Amino acid sequence: MRILMIGDIVGRPGRRAVKEQLQTIRQELNLDMIIANAENAAGGNGITPDIAKDLFNYGVDVMTMGNHVWDKKDIIPYIDKESRIVRPANYPPGTPGSGLGIYNINGIEVAVINLSGRVYLSTLDCPFTMADNLLEKIGDRTKIILVDFHAEATSEKVALGWYLDGKVSLVAGTHTHIQTADERILPEGTAYITDIGMTGPADSVLGVKTDLVLQKFLTQMPVRFEVADGAYQFNAVVVEVNENTGRSLSIERVSNIE
Repeated sequence: MRILMIGDIVGRPGRRAVKEQLQTIRQELNLDMIIANAENAAGGNGITPDIAKDLFNYGVDVMTMGNHVWDKKDIIPYIDKESRIVRPANYPPGTPGSGLGIYNINGIEVAVINLSGRVYLSTLDCPFTMADNLLEKIGDRTKIILVDFHAEATSEKVALGWYLDGKVSLVAGTHTHIQTADERILPEGTAYITDIGMTGPADSVLGVKTDLVLQKFLTQMPVRFEVADGAYQFNAVVVEVNENTGRSLSIERVSNIE
């Protein structure tokens, strides 16, 4: 099975990148499933039901989220009804939505887990123990398990990769918007990358207008950030997974600028 995971979609340029490129990429890479982190899809912060529907129409099968999941309040009732959106599982019990989704892809079940890091982010439940709890919940239902770890610290991401090696098919980091060059298959068959990168404005600082970020750094005064425009970049990884064992056979970065 060949699966694409798209790095953080940022604002209108990120959505345009998905709209313009995804169907071609699906055909060229012979993809079976497409997952996208969409927590920045609406103006750089959060997601709305209408934008979620657009991304599904463009060809995204499942969306993962992160620390900006609740920034657009109208997503709260929607996320309880839309099983194709997975938010970080380590929010407290009773939080809307789910941190685990299991989907039928061409007759094969695939599990998607979303976790949030705790270093330099809001302190949630432990992502390591939460991963164990979710794996126990999945049980023997499927061996193809994909994890989006939305975290700030590279050390925390690498640690979770090693912790889950042999237990899941993929641990892919999101959140920092810079694609890392450390993609590899770990010894027990888990594909790993510290950060998939960003799908959004190429000429920007992590998706934000450059002049606004420079103003913030130079003056240390409050600045209202806005999503940049112009050329976009499309960052993702494609993973090939053995359907019987759940072990990954390969992981490759995708990086396009238009």
